[in-house]
Amino acid sequence: MKKNETTPTTQATQTTQTTDFAPILTRAAAAETTRDPSSVMTLLADSDHTGGRLTSYRSTFAEGAVGAPAHLHTEASEAFFVIDGALQVLVGEEIVVLEAGDFLVVPPHTPHAFAAAPGRTADVLFVFTPGAGRFDYLRLLGRVMRGEADPQQIKDSSERFDNHYVDSPAWREALAARG
Repeated sequence: MKKNETTPTTQATQTTQTTDFAPILTRAAAAETTRDPSSVMTLLADSDHTGGRLTSYRSTFAEGAVGAPAHLHTEASEAFFVIDGALQVLVGEEIVVLEAGDFLVVPPHTPHAFAAAPGRTADVLFVFTPGAGRFDYLRLLGRVMRGEADPQQIKDSSERFDNHYVDSPAWREALAARG
């Protein structure tokens, strides 16, 4: 991989494409993980290494595990790619189930939430663009879920991590239907 590559344009001239970050390779064996009682998050690439362009991580959810309550991002789009299993997702006020191979992009200002589909596990690749230092958020979330940090810290970090919790009757109903 070259940092600066030239590509021909339609007029047969050369333009140089430059980037403000080096290629990123995260080996599975060396990736940092954080966990809570129902999921493991493998941290792949954060915004401080991608020139702010994106953040990406992989989450594996236990059977029926709830991932995130209803929330929205004011700056970032969030993409979901289901590697294996099934993920139940709130998008706006609609509940959809993503199966292995399904891909979803949620634009900014759109309420969303997610959980492993009832009776199913889920293995999901998440990508945020632009990135927003999400690794620190995921580490904090893991500490809160394990009882090692105060949940108020999550609320206090909403602007920093562009993670704004909202009320969703549709998501509350979907969670209640799980039993």
